[in-house]
Amino acid sequence: MIAIEKLGILLSPTNRTFENYGVFNPGVFQSGTDVHFLYRAVQNGNYSCIGYARSNGPKDIKERKEHPIILPEFDYEKKGIEDPRIVQLEDTFYITYTAYDGFNAMGALATSKDLIHFEKHGIITPQLNYQEYEELLLCNKHSLLPKYHHMYLLFKQMGLNTKKKRFLRDKDLVLFPKKLKGKFALLHRLWPGIQIVYFDSFMDLTNIFWEEYIKNLADYIILDPSDQYELNYIGAGTPPIETSEGWLLIYHGVQETTHERIYHARVALLDINNPQNVIARLPYPLFSPTKEWERKGVVNDVIFPTGHAIFEGMLYIYYGASDTYTAVVKVHLKELLNELLKQS
Repeated sequence: MIAIEKLGILLSPTNRTFENYGVFNPGVFQSGTDVHFLYRAVQNGNYSCIGYARSNGPKDIKERKEHPIILPEFDYEKKGIEDPRIVQLEDTFYITYTAYDGFNAMGALATSKDLIHFEKHGIITPQLNYQEYEELLLCNKHSLLPKYHHMYLLFKQMGLNTKKKRFLRDKDLVLFPKKLKGKFALLHRLWPGIQIVYFDSFMDLTNIFWEEYIKNLADYIILDPSDQYELNYIGAGTPPIETSEGWLLIYHGVQETTHERIYHARVALLDINNPQNVIARLPYPLFSPTKEWERKGVVNDVIFPTGHAIFEGMLYIYYGASDTYTAVVKVHLKELLNELLKQS
């Protein structure tokens, strides 16, 4: 098995109101020796916004702002801005996040030129209810896992009206850090798998676009749950890492046990030219909750990777631990790639 070193907690909650309950699941951007963290800051009552910290090197925190840098402003995010991921394409930073209005959790976008000023662009995932989604799924020419129909059937069984504005939960939006064949490439999670969508402009992501996409959803699945460590569902983690062997994808897998769910960090290697071609998947978790602060917190047994940095051949993976802390592990990048290639 690949050697992983857990370096411990990087960020903890403070007595500041906006982050007194949890600081975790950071979007991460590396600029030379500086690492910028846009982390999910949660206050009592489970209201989330985005805080900021900066390290010199992989874990030496040099700056941490006393106030949030992104706050909820619109109805679609009035109960929280959650789990940001960040990439830079040309001169623009793209921040994808989960917008929560107290009822719906959907994917949204903000952009920035300087990580100081942010422009929000609203919801970019399908604004379709589960009745509409189910009807579109039935158009697929290829088979889907039964779990793709699960939420619709669950709401129906519970007697909840699937025609109301209970929109699809489309989360874990992660952009590739470069355009592929001239198009944006975005990973997202329509439960229970990870899918990819290509587009020229974010303005393209209308409901008409998504309806056609979902009719052929089977053609866009990157990964579906595959083993006991991710039997419940999976979701994209850090932005894909471009390597000589392919795109390295760090994601999370959710294991269902008789007592609770356990979140693990998983790894896959995708073809550099066609990410829908999966070269290899590590057949065991890269790392799992083992430390006390990973196993006990706001939500127990959670490892949730969302960002990375590379220093001197070592890959540092930043993750949320127990929905409470931001922590970091390191692994030798080349050794990880070699281990993956053994599985191909």
